[in-house]
Amino acid sequence: MSLPTIAMFWDGPPPGFIERLCMTSFIDAGHKVVVFSYGGLSGLPQGIEQASANDILPHRDGIAVHERTGSPAVHSDKFRYHLLAGNDGIVWSDTDAYCLKPFEPKDGYMFGRETDKIVASGVMALPSGSPTLRALIEFCEDEYAIPPWMMPKHKREMRARAEAGDPMHVSEMPWGAWGPKALSHFLHANGEFDRALEPHVLYPVPFEHRRDYFRDAQKTWKRVRDDTVSIHFYGRRVRARLFNRFGGTPPEGSILAELAQKHGVEP
Repeated sequence: MSLPTIAMFWDGPPPGFIERLCMTSFIDAGHKVVVFSYGGLSGLPQGIEQASANDILPHRDGIAVHERTGSPAVHSDKFRYHLLAGNDGIVWSDTDAYCLKPFEPKDGYMFGRETDKIVASGVMALPSGSPTLRALIEFCEDEYAIPPWMMPKHKREMRARAEAGDPMHVSEMPWGAWGPKALSHFLHANGEFDRALEPHVLYPVPFEHRRDYFRDAQKTWKRVRDDTVSIHFYGRRVRARLFNRFGGTPPEGSILAELAQKHGVEP
C-alpha cells in the first residue's frame, strides 16, 4: 500500500537548513511531499512538489501573521484545517517535523499529545468528514471571535475590548490562538481526542529540552522508542539558536549534524 502524501506550507524566503532536512527526510522515507505557497518557492530539495496555496485557501488581503513574532502560524493553522477537510487521506506536517519512519494514519487519524489534555498540531491527519475539522473551519472564519480555550485573564481583556468597540484580532491574541488548544478543544468536544498518539510517537523531545539538539546526539536518541516516527525540531527557536550560537552549522556530534550527513543536506 502506498504511503500518504505529506503536505506543508511555506511562504517567503527559500527554506533553511531545518526545513530542507525535514522535507528530505520524508522523501527518503518514501513519501510524496507537496509544499504549498502563494508566490512559489526556490531552493526546495530534489523531489519536492509545489502547489498553489490559493487552491486551498484563497489569498485575499494578505495572510494574518502573529503581531509579536511576525510568524504566519495563524494563517498556517487555518490553512491546514481547510487542506485536510478538502483532501481525504493527506497528512499535514510542519516544516520542522523530521520523518524517522513512514507516517501511516489509522482510520484517517494521526496526531499526538503534548500533555494529558493537549495535542500538538505539527503533524495532523483527520478524515475529511471529521466534526472537529468542520468546527475549526467555522470558528476560524471570524478573526475576532474570542476563543473559549484562552486563559481567563486573556478572555477578560478580549471581552473588554470588544465592548469598547475595539475587538482583538487573532493576530494580536496570545501565541497559538488557532493552534493546539483550539484543536484540542474541538477534539474533546467531538469525542475524537482519544485518537491521539502518546507524546513519544511524534514529539519525543519536549519543547523545554530543545537544546538537546545541539548536544550529543544520544541525548535525543535515548528518548526515541520503537514506535517513534517523528522528531519535532521546534523551528523558530531552533533556527535562531543554530544561527546565533553556531553560525548556522550544527555542532559536531549533535543529532542535527548526524541527520544532515545521513540525508546529504548542507547546513
